Amino acid sequence: MQIFAGLGNPGSQYAGNRHNIGFMVLDRIAEDHGFGPWRSKFQGQVSEGRLGREKVLLLKPETFMNRSGQSVGEALRFYKLDVGALTVFHDELDLVPGKVRVKKGGGHAGHNGLRSIHQHAGPDYARVRLGIGHPGRKELVAGYVLHDFARGDQDWLDDVLRGCSDGAAALAAGDAGGFQNAVALRVNPPRSGGGAQGRPGAAQTAQAKEQAAKATPQAKDTKTPDTDTKPQEAAASDARSALQRLADKFR
Repeated sequence: MQIFAGLGNPGSQYAGNRHNIGFMVLDRIAEDHGFGPWRSKFQGQVSEGRLGREKVLLLKPETFMNRSGQSVGEALRFYKLDVGALTVFHDELDLVPGKVRVKKGGGHAGHNGLRSIHQHAGPDYARVRLGIGHPGRKELVAGYVLHDFARGDQDWLDDVLRGCSDGAAALAAGDAGGFQNAVALRVNPPRSGGGAQGRPGAAQTAQAKEQAAKATPQAKDTKTPDTDTKPQEAAASDARSALQRLADKFR
């Protein structure tokens, strides 16, 4: 059995916050993979189901972010699981929005939710780092993470949530690469005409059309000198013929 814990703060006023992206991922996984209804347990909300062959408990701590470890630690102890059975989904300031990375172990980098889990369970768990970007200055961080995602963020955010759900079974099976590939296919889908990844470039298409339009008159211009030289060559030929006839009379 494994535990997937998503970090966030409980309550409808925090539901759309950047800090709650971990909750959002678990909600999408539960919906897409037919998990059971959410119920209260381990000082949080839990939902049970399967990802591939693995039985997985989804856990959303309701202890608030800076005490997430209390809920996570209680769940691990109840199922007698080692911390290696835990994967935590959390917001990551040091990754640009839409970037997702999997990491095993390491420090908490000042993240209060991870700091609490370190205290209650230790550091040797897997993390799915969900990039939300950085506001630029340290003093702006608290307000930034406790603010809802902007309207312009919704497209990439939906792609990330769907991608994490697509790759959830691979992640449960220990295939971090397969998980990240599933996310990449959502965030940067292959172009319809080739193997390169990325969304279709409207700007590049417009540029190509502009270049084609410019090329048309240039092609006509290159033919003009060729057609203009023909009368000149004919006149020169006539002049040489007249001189030749005159010279022949005096031979």
